[in-house]
Amino acid sequence: MSERRLEGVGVTPLSGVGTVIWYDQEVDLPEPPAPDEVDPDAEHDRFETALDAAREELQAERDRTAEEVGEDEAAIFDAHLQFLDDPQITGAVEDAIDEGVPAEHAVREGFEGAIEQMEAAGGRMAERADDLRDIRDRLLRIVTDSERLDLSELPEGTVLLAEMLTPSDTAQLDPERVAGFATAKGGRTSHAAIFARSIGIPAVVGVGEQLLEIEADAEIVVDGEAGEVVVDPDEATRERAAESRDVEIRTERVETADGEPVEVAANIGTAAELEGAVAQGADAVGLFRTEFLFLDRATPPDEDEQLETYVEALDAFPEGRVVVRTLDIGGDKPIPYVDAEEEENPFLGTRGIRRSLGPDAELFRTQLRALLRAGAEGDGELAVMFPMVATVEEVDRSLAVIEDVRAELDEDGLGYEMPELGVMVETPAAVFMGEQLAERLDFFSIGTNDLTQYVMAASRQNEAVAHLHNPRDPAVLRAIDRAVDAAHAGDAWIGMCGEMAGDPELTELLVGLGLDELSMSAVTIPNVKGNVVEIDTAEAREFAEQALASETRAQVNELLEE
Repeated sequence: MSERRLEGVGVTPLSGVGTVIWYDQEVDLPEPPAPDEVDPDAEHDRFETALDAAREELQAERDRTAEEVGEDEAAIFDAHLQFLDDPQITGAVEDAIDEGVPAEHAVREGFEGAIEQMEAAGGRMAERADDLRDIRDRLLRIVTDSERLDLSELPEGTVLLAEMLTPSDTAQLDPERVAGFATAKGGRTSHAAIFARSIGIPAVVGVGEQLLEIEADAEIVVDGEAGEVVVDPDEATRERAAESRDVEIRTERVETADGEPVEVAANIGTAAELEGAVAQGADAVGLFRTEFLFLDRATPPDEDEQLETYVEALDAFPEGRVVVRTLDIGGDKPIPYVDAEEEENPFLGTRGIRRSLGPDAELFRTQLRALLRAGAEGDGELAVMFPMVATVEEVDRSLAVIEDVRAELDEDGLGYEMPELGVMVETPAAVFMGEQLAERLDFFSIGTNDLTQYVMAASRQNEAVAHLHNPRDPAVLRAIDRAVDAAHAGDAWIGMCGEMAGDPELTELLVGLGLDELSMSAVTIPNVKGNVVEIDTAEAREFAEQALASETRAQVNELLEE
């Protein structure tokens, strides 16, 4: 039988080959009895007992995920715990029980309205609907006393297939046992995809209905780099998949074949991810997303708590650099204790440096105090960058705040060290004003996720324009090229910390464009380092020139395929 290839969205640059096990977490319910046969008091008790059990399970899964994967990923379970206490959801279940509906049917009915509402909103809110399904199915399993497949004990060499996987499903997967997974639904930013990248499991999502035709016990390859599921793979395909897991970890810094150094760094959200970054061979931290220190808590972290975290990061890379992004909230990252009005279009609203120089000025000053102090106490080299910069005035005002903070620390008699200072290049305005910004700063870091969104006028949350949100578009490549030229003209170094940097297919192109540093999810570092050492810089520059001359994304893709 010849192999058959199904296309989806690859979320990790890894491949795996194994035997299919299907996972279906849906609980089948019988027809409910008549309302007059139901005891509402008894059903309320059953529902309350299920809520308590669900809270215990979620807390245990949250603690395990924080320890084994990272605090960033564990925060997903905090949101689930909040949903269990949401009166709009639990109230709908309780109302159904009052009307004579058994607890399990009431759970199904009570969650349906909220799920449909989130799905209708589209984008990231639609992905939150998956979180609600996760909670609903957990409650149904508990209240019906149904068995749950233990995904942490799957046979070695399993490829898990499902219509979709929830965060609590994916968090159980053991990368030593699971060769990969594929889902019919889901996108690159779904929680299942995020977990796959974090724990290093080959994964393809969004394959569609054709995935459901694959039979249990079939042998398949999950190619997370090409975004393919290969059914009945031939020997050559199986061998390539097996070899992809044996990527060499290079702990030393790398350079191109003709001797040009390229720093390969890690993006992290919490100190818990530092160990994994070091283990994958990261030279440095190219993006420390500090907002995760501020999320899922009632009050902001104080100066000493932040200082301890930043010093821990610097100590993890005594010979490297740690680039810390100042608080980047707004858009899709609200913080409960920050007074932020709901905005019509939050991605074009008050976010990033706009908030730090405005309503969050005190949080900004406290963070800068902790950072400057950490620069003196930690072993590594500190760099600090400001997010969502659009104007020269924003940079000038930020530098003035740093000078004020320095004066405060002098007055307080506290030691500090000035870090390198830079900005995230995420807006077309920052690209166009690049030369003026570089005169004031030490470095740029290109955030391709947002830069693509703003260059292409295509929201990251709107699936209807997802085809436009692609960093391979010539317009985005030309924006990157212009930013690189501006940085180097001002004697600033320039890196990239968007997801584009971690795509091994694009390493040669990015080196050819002149990037000095590439920062990415830790799991992709070995592949990118392996590509860097094979690159001839002159050839890469010629390749980049051809890509920049392209008029369509199809032409860019054709060049990449060649």
